[in-house]
Amino acid sequence: MIAPASSPDAAPVGPHEAAPPAGAGTWVVLPTYNEAENLAEIVAAILAALPAATLLVVDDGSPDGTGRLADGLAAVDARVRVLHRTAKAGLGRAYLAGFRVALDGRAEWIIQMDADWSHDPAATPDLLAPLEAGSADLVLGSRYTKGGQVVDWGIARRVVSRGGSLFARVVLDLPANDLTGGFKAWRAATLAGVDFAGIHAGGYVFQVEMTYRAQRRGARVHEVPITFRDRRVGQSKMSRRIIAEALLVVIQLRWDELRGRGPRGAP
Repeated sequence: MIAPASSPDAAPVGPHEAAPPAGAGTWVVLPTYNEAENLAEIVAAILAALPAATLLVVDDGSPDGTGRLADGLAAVDARVRVLHRTAKAGLGRAYLAGFRVALDGRAEWIIQMDADWSHDPAATPDLLAPLEAGSADLVLGSRYTKGGQVVDWGIARRVVSRGGSLFARVVLDLPANDLTGGFKAWRAATLAGVDFAGIHAGGYVFQVEMTYRAQRRGARVHEVPITFRDRRVGQSKMSRRIIAEALLVVIQLRWDELRGRGPRGAP
Protein backbone atom coordinates (compact mmCIF):
# COMPACT_ATOMS: atom_id res chain seq x y z
CA MET A 1 0.00 0.00 0.00
CA ILE A 2 1.28 3.46 -0.87
CA ALA A 3 0.13 6.53 1.03
CA PRO A 4 -0.94 9.42 -1.26
CA ALA A 5 1.27 12.37 -2.02
CA SER A 6 1.78 15.13 -4.51
CA SER A 7 4.86 15.42 -6.75
CA PRO A 8 5.67 18.94 -7.95
CA ASP A 9 6.79 19.28 -11.56
CA ALA A 10 9.84 21.31 -12.42
CA ALA A 11 9.15 24.27 -14.71
CA PRO A 12 11.54 26.11 -17.03
CA VAL A 13 13.01 29.25 -15.55
CA GLY A 14 13.01 32.42 -17.64
CA PRO A 15 15.38 35.35 -17.17
CA HIS A 16 12.98 37.14 -14.80
CA GLU A 17 11.50 34.10 -13.07
CA ALA A 18 12.49 32.72 -9.69
CA ALA A 19 14.27 29.38 -9.65
CA PRO A 20 12.04 26.42 -8.74
CA PRO A 21 12.21 25.34 -5.09
CA ALA A 22 14.94 22.86 -4.21
CA GLY A 23 13.98 19.29 -5.01
CA ALA A 24 11.44 20.00 -7.75
CA GLY A 25 11.14 16.85 -9.86
CA THR A 26 13.13 14.82 -7.31
CA TRP A 27 12.12 11.67 -5.45
CA VAL A 28 14.11 10.51 -2.42
CA VAL A 29 13.96 6.74 -1.82
CA LEU A 30 14.53 5.87 1.84
CA PRO A 31 14.52 2.15 2.79
CA THR A 32 13.83 1.40 6.44
CA TYR A 33 13.98 -1.56 8.78
CA ASN A 34 13.62 -0.83 12.50
CA GLU A 35 14.32 2.90 12.13
CA ALA A 36 11.51 4.20 14.36
CA GLU A 37 13.94 6.21 16.47
CA ASN A 38 15.41 7.95 13.44
CA LEU A 39 12.55 8.31 11.01
CA ALA A 40 10.68 11.48 11.99
CA GLU A 41 13.84 13.54 12.35
CA ILE A 42 15.50 12.29 9.15
CA VAL A 43 12.32 12.85 7.10
CA ALA A 44 12.07 16.41 8.42
CA ALA A 45 15.73 17.08 7.60
CA ILE A 46 15.44 15.72 4.05
CA LEU A 47 12.37 17.82 3.31
CA ALA A 48 14.03 20.89 4.82
CA ALA A 49 16.92 20.45 2.38
CA LEU A 50 14.65 19.61 -0.58
CA PRO A 51 11.27 21.17 0.19
CA ALA A 52 9.78 20.40 -3.24
CA ALA A 53 10.84 16.74 -3.30
CA THR A 54 8.70 13.64 -2.88
CA LEU A 55 10.05 11.33 -0.18
CA LEU A 56 9.26 7.61 -0.46
CA VAL A 57 9.76 5.49 2.67
CA VAL A 58 10.17 1.81 1.75
CA ASP A 59 9.56 -0.20 4.90
CA ASP A 60 10.23 -3.94 5.03
CA GLY A 61 7.69 -4.82 7.72
CA SER A 62 9.72 -3.33 10.60
CA PRO A 63 8.65 -4.96 13.88
CA ASP A 64 9.45 -1.74 15.78
CA GLY A 65 6.57 0.15 14.12
CA THR A 66 8.60 2.17 11.61
CA GLY A 67 5.95 1.57 8.95
CA ARG A 68 3.14 2.85 11.15
CA LEU A 69 5.17 5.92 12.03
CA ALA A 70 5.81 6.54 8.32
CA ASP A 71 2.07 6.32 7.63
CA GLY A 72 1.50 8.96 10.29
CA LEU A 73 4.03 11.28 8.65
CA ALA A 74 2.39 10.74 5.25
CA ALA A 75 -1.01 11.56 6.69
CA VAL A 76 0.11 15.06 7.67
CA ASP A 77 2.55 15.84 4.84
CA ALA A 78 1.56 15.26 1.22
CA ARG A 79 5.22 15.09 0.18
CA VAL A 80 5.69 11.79 2.03
CA ARG A 81 4.72 8.41 0.59
CA VAL A 82 5.07 4.97 2.11
CA LEU A 83 5.62 1.66 0.36
CA HIS A 84 4.97 -1.28 2.67
CA ARG A 85 6.72 -4.58 1.97
CA THR A 86 5.68 -7.60 3.97
CA ALA A 87 9.12 -8.93 4.92
CA LYS A 88 12.78 -8.03 4.98
CA ALA A 89 14.28 -9.09 1.64
CA GLY A 90 17.55 -7.17 1.51
CA LEU A 91 18.53 -3.56 0.97
CA GLY A 92 18.89 -3.94 -2.78
CA ARG A 93 15.39 -5.34 -3.23
CA ALA A 94 13.94 -2.51 -1.14
CA TYR A 95 15.70 0.05 -3.32
CA LEU A 96 14.52 -1.58 -6.54
CA ALA A 97 10.93 -1.57 -5.31
CA GLY A 98 11.23 2.11 -4.43
CA PHE A 99 12.89 2.96 -7.74
CA ARG A 100 9.98 1.41 -9.64
CA VAL A 101 7.48 3.56 -7.75
CA ALA A 102 9.56 6.72 -8.32
CA LEU A 103 9.93 5.99 -12.03
CA ASP A 104 6.20 5.30 -12.33
CA GLY A 105 5.67 8.64 -10.57
CA ARG A 106 7.60 10.36 -13.39
CA ALA A 107 10.52 11.47 -11.26
CA GLU A 108 13.17 13.47 -13.08
CA TRP A 109 15.90 12.70 -10.56
CA ILE A 110 16.05 10.05 -7.84
CA ILE A 111 18.15 10.18 -4.68
CA GLN A 112 18.84 7.05 -2.64
CA MET A 113 20.03 7.28 0.95
CA ASP A 114 19.96 5.59 4.35
CA ALA A 115 17.65 6.53 7.20
CA ASP A 116 20.27 6.19 9.95
CA TRP A 117 22.00 9.61 9.57
CA SER A 118 25.09 8.11 7.93
CA HIS A 119 24.09 10.24 4.93
CA ASP A 120 23.66 13.94 5.68
CA PRO A 121 20.39 15.32 4.27
CA ALA A 122 22.06 18.72 3.93
CA ALA A 123 24.31 17.23 1.22
CA THR A 124 21.43 16.26 -1.07
CA PRO A 125 21.48 19.53 -3.09
CA ASP A 126 25.19 18.92 -3.81
CA LEU A 127 24.35 15.49 -5.24
CA LEU A 128 21.64 16.96 -7.44
CA ALA A 129 23.75 19.83 -8.78
CA PRO A 130 25.67 17.85 -11.47
CA LEU A 131 22.41 16.27 -12.67
CA GLU A 132 20.67 19.63 -12.88
CA ALA A 133 23.67 21.07 -14.73
CA GLY A 134 23.48 18.22 -17.26
CA SER A 135 27.06 17.11 -16.60
CA ALA A 136 26.31 13.71 -15.02
CA ASP A 137 23.84 10.83 -15.16
CA LEU A 138 24.76 9.27 -11.80
CA VAL A 139 26.30 11.11 -8.85
CA LEU A 140 28.02 9.23 -6.04
CA GLY A 141 28.36 10.72 -2.58
CA SER A 142 31.99 9.75 -2.09
CA ARG A 143 33.89 9.17 1.12
CA TYR A 144 37.10 8.46 -0.76
CA THR A 145 37.42 11.32 -3.24
CA LYS A 146 39.26 14.54 -2.35
CA GLY A 147 37.34 16.31 0.41
CA GLY A 148 35.40 13.22 1.50
CA GLN A 149 35.85 11.55 4.87
CA VAL A 150 34.58 8.92 7.30
CA VAL A 151 34.18 9.64 11.01
CA ASP A 152 33.24 7.43 13.98
CA TRP A 153 34.51 4.18 12.39
CA GLY A 154 37.15 1.86 13.80
CA ILE A 155 40.11 0.68 11.74
CA ALA A 156 38.55 -2.71 10.87
CA ARG A 157 35.42 -1.13 9.38
CA ARG A 158 37.52 1.36 7.44
CA VAL A 159 39.67 -1.40 5.98
CA VAL A 160 36.64 -3.47 4.94
CA SER A 161 34.92 -0.50 3.28
CA ARG A 162 37.97 0.94 1.54
CA GLY A 163 39.20 -2.52 0.59
CA GLY A 164 35.82 -3.47 -0.85
CA SER A 165 35.73 -0.38 -3.04
CA LEU A 166 39.29 -0.98 -4.23
CA PHE A 167 38.59 -4.64 -4.98
CA ALA A 168 35.51 -3.79 -7.04
CA ARG A 169 37.30 -0.95 -8.79
CA VAL A 170 40.17 -3.19 -9.90
CA VAL A 171 38.16 -6.30 -10.79
CA LEU A 172 35.45 -4.40 -12.68
CA ASP A 173 37.75 -1.70 -14.08
CA LEU A 174 35.64 1.18 -12.77
CA PRO A 175 36.93 4.74 -12.32
CA ALA A 176 34.98 5.76 -9.20
CA ASN A 177 36.74 5.79 -5.82
CA ASP A 178 33.73 4.93 -3.65
CA LEU A 179 31.76 2.01 -5.07
CA THR A 180 30.23 0.61 -1.88
CA GLY A 181 28.46 3.77 -0.70
CA GLY A 182 24.70 4.10 -0.91
CA PHE A 183 24.28 7.89 -1.08
CA LYS A 184 23.56 8.51 -4.78
CA ALA A 185 21.55 10.65 -7.17
CA TRP A 186 20.31 9.28 -10.50
CA ARG A 187 18.98 10.80 -13.67
CA ALA A 188 15.68 8.94 -13.99
CA ALA A 189 16.29 7.96 -17.60
CA THR A 190 19.64 6.42 -16.65
CA LEU A 191 18.12 4.44 -13.79
CA ALA A 192 15.27 3.27 -16.01
CA GLY A 193 17.84 1.91 -18.47
CA VAL A 194 19.29 -0.51 -15.90
CA ASP A 195 17.87 -4.03 -16.17
CA PHE A 196 16.42 -4.53 -12.68
CA ALA A 197 15.57 -8.15 -13.47
CA GLY A 198 19.24 -8.91 -14.05
CA ILE A 199 20.48 -7.62 -10.68
CA HIS A 200 22.32 -10.32 -8.74
CA ALA A 201 22.64 -8.56 -5.43
CA GLY A 202 20.16 -8.10 -2.61
CA GLY A 203 22.62 -6.82 0.01
CA TYR A 204 25.18 -4.03 0.18
CA VAL A 205 27.02 -5.14 -2.97
CA PHE A 206 23.91 -3.91 -4.74
CA GLN A 207 25.57 -0.48 -4.64
CA VAL A 208 28.56 -1.77 -6.61
CA GLU A 209 26.44 -3.61 -9.12
CA MET A 210 24.15 -0.69 -9.91
CA THR A 211 27.07 1.68 -10.55
CA TYR A 212 28.79 -0.98 -12.66
CA ARG A 213 25.71 -1.57 -14.81
CA ALA A 214 25.08 2.14 -15.31
CA GLN A 215 28.71 2.84 -16.20
CA ARG A 216 28.87 -0.04 -18.68
CA ARG A 217 25.82 1.39 -20.43
CA GLY A 218 27.66 4.68 -20.91
CA ALA A 219 26.42 6.69 -17.92
CA ARG A 220 28.51 9.69 -16.92
CA VAL A 221 29.42 8.98 -13.28
CA HIS A 222 30.47 11.89 -11.08
CA GLU A 223 31.63 11.88 -7.45
CA VAL A 224 31.05 14.61 -4.89
CA PRO A 225 32.77 14.50 -1.49
CA ILE A 226 30.68 13.71 1.58
CA THR A 227 31.29 13.20 5.27
CA PHE A 228 30.02 9.77 6.30
CA ARG A 229 29.14 9.19 9.96
CA ASP A 230 28.30 5.98 11.78
CA ARG A 231 24.62 5.48 12.47
CA ARG A 232 23.25 7.43 15.45
CA VAL A 233 20.96 4.72 16.82
CA GLY A 234 20.97 0.92 16.52
CA GLN A 235 23.49 -1.55 15.19
CA SER A 236 25.15 -1.83 11.80
CA LYS A 237 23.65 -4.55 9.60
CA MET A 238 27.05 -5.43 8.10
CA SER A 239 28.12 -9.07 8.56
CA ARG A 240 30.67 -11.58 7.29
CA ARG A 241 27.99 -13.10 5.08
CA ILE A 242 27.37 -9.73 3.43
CA ILE A 243 31.09 -9.24 2.83
CA ALA A 244 31.42 -12.71 1.31
CA GLU A 245 28.40 -12.05 -0.92
CA ALA A 246 29.99 -8.84 -2.13
CA LEU A 247 33.22 -10.54 -3.16
CA LEU A 248 31.39 -13.33 -4.97
CA VAL A 249 29.02 -11.00 -6.83
CA VAL A 250 31.86 -8.77 -8.03
CA ILE A 251 33.71 -11.81 -9.37
CA GLN A 252 30.50 -13.12 -10.98
CA LEU A 253 29.90 -9.79 -12.72
CA ARG A 254 33.40 -9.83 -14.18
CA TRP A 255 33.07 -13.48 -15.21
CA ASP A 256 29.77 -12.77 -16.97
CA GLU A 257 31.37 -9.88 -18.80
CA LEU A 258 34.33 -11.97 -19.95
CA ARG A 259 31.82 -14.44 -21.39
CA GLY A 260 30.08 -11.65 -23.29
CA ARG A 261 27.10 -11.45 -20.97
CA GLY A 262 27.79 -8.05 -19.45
CA PRO A 263 25.53 -4.99 -19.76
CA ARG A 264 26.06 -2.78 -22.81
CA GLY A 265 24.31 0.07 -24.60
CA ALA A 266 23.53 3.75 -24.19
CA PRO A 267 21.98 4.99 -20.92
